[in-house]
Amino acid sequence: MATSETTEDRRFPTLTADQLAVVERRSGGAPATLTPGALAYAVGATDAPAWFIVAGTMDIFSHAGLDDERLIQTLGPGQFSGEINQLTGQPTLAGGRAGAQGCQAVLLTAAQVRALVIGSADIGEMVMRAFMLRRAALIDAGSGGPILVGVPNSPDMVRLRGFLARNGFPHVVLDVSVDERARAFVAQMQPGGATLPLVVCADGSTLRCPDDAALAHCIGISPTIDTDVVYDTAIIGAGPSGLAAAVYAASEGLSVVVLEANAIGGQAGASARIENYLGFPSGISGQALAGRAFSQALKFGTKIALAQSVTALKSLTDERLTALTLSDGQVIRARTTVVASGARYRHPPLANLKTFEGRGIAYWASPIEARLCEGEEIALVGGGNSAGQAVAFLAPRVKKLHLVIRRPDLTATMSRYLIDRIASLPNVVLHASSEVSALEGDEVAGLDAVVLRHRKSGQDSRLALRHLFLFIGADPNTSWMDGCVEMDSHGFIVTGAGMAAIPPPAGRLPLETSMSGVFAIGDVRAGSTKRIAAAVGEGAAVIAQIHAAMAARSSAP
Repeated sequence: MATSETTEDRRFPTLTADQLAVVERRSGGAPATLTPGALAYAVGATDAPAWFIVAGTMDIFSHAGLDDERLIQTLGPGQFSGEINQLTGQPTLAGGRAGAQGCQAVLLTAAQVRALVIGSADIGEMVMRAFMLRRAALIDAGSGGPILVGVPNSPDMVRLRGFLARNGFPHVVLDVSVDERARAFVAQMQPGGATLPLVVCADGSTLRCPDDAALAHCIGISPTIDTDVVYDTAIIGAGPSGLAAAVYAASEGLSVVVLEANAIGGQAGASARIENYLGFPSGISGQALAGRAFSQALKFGTKIALAQSVTALKSLTDERLTALTLSDGQVIRARTTVVASGARYRHPPLANLKTFEGRGIAYWASPIEARLCEGEEIALVGGGNSAGQAVAFLAPRVKKLHLVIRRPDLTATMSRYLIDRIASLPNVVLHASSEVSALEGDEVAGLDAVVLRHRKSGQDSRLALRHLFLFIGADPNTSWMDGCVEMDSHGFIVTGAGMAAIPPPAGRLPLETSMSGVFAIGDVRAGSTKRIAAAVGEGAAVIAQIHAAMAARSSAP
């Protein structure tokens, strides 16, 4: 009787002799041999090849602390090293050394691994599935990636952990209040008093309370972009529409670079569970959906730079190109550009709001925020689907959840299945026709109370609580474009026949903006349907229009 395949089997599959022969042909070189205990590649190594074991064994290990190693797996013949970073040549999250028997292996570079997973369907499925499962396991185990040393619940630690979590990047957290070695490390690094948190990168360098861009550079997810290369397509934003465009463009042979200011998935990435997306009847988290799309884009060779903002867009008419100026001063050029920058979280007009951001106020509900408020009384503002998904995720973990909405009820703004689910949660209290009018607390202790005002009666009520989640919608992320393309009165980008300046007969392609060769898709586009499926559809549709635009330019005199 055949045994069913386990998660461990999928995470560390064994190739057949015939499949190994395919790998060896892809390599084009002789197998490498290591003596027992010899290091194959260190944690944090860049451009480390994938090792496909032919004979002997290899021990795969990760960092689990300042001086600690954790054995992940001992690979045998037919098995292979690597995880998602293996597709890009970015710093490895694990290291490998030959086992007690030594090791003989076939080596594949990142480019060869991508060619393998595209060119061989059966091997490609095994490799991609294993890579994604290994990344998930590192995240679950809290090993691999940078080491964060500090106070776990401090605002900057929460910020850094949130950035890493939303980008699907594992990390280790050491609490200086309980870990003696962590305290000794801090004293060694900053004898006169530390600026926490400290971040220890894979190469051993240490950052003192870095911003997101510095952290991204440290872990290799914001790579240096070759400014001499002219890309076929530059995509601004790695939400559902941007990632869909990247997958379709790269799979059709276009050279693609994706630039994302914050985290993959956009606002959809913050959704705890999406249950009305086609093909996922049991639901999927926004982060998981974005992670799969991210891996798919990398598989086809997309260059993705995170924590990298675009600050300006300019048409190079003579060259028939677009120039994009980045936040670090680099300028890259592309034949076509897709603006998929989505929207920014809307902030209520409260004078002291900034004081409590990271000190009780959050704009998403990840497992990190859920742990911080577990067992407490909390409030959440918002009546859309994202708010409903957050309520369903947080309510089972807290003592009481106050849901605050401006409308009389949820029917006009939230899907029925979420309304019914919220109604079944015994610890959710709905405050209809209400809004937050004041925040109480201080910068040191953080938020300690929220004042609600009924919009009709004007009556105030005070809720003593330390956590407030804001899901009150978003505004288009277009301020950086500085009027270089036509927008509507709300700041959304106008495309195609909707443009006032260009009559339909001589107008642009349906998703093209008023700047030739620049397209807009997803939530940032005027008239778009604010749904994930619609955004993905536009990401697919824009590629055909890009081909048409490039063909027209090449044939023009």
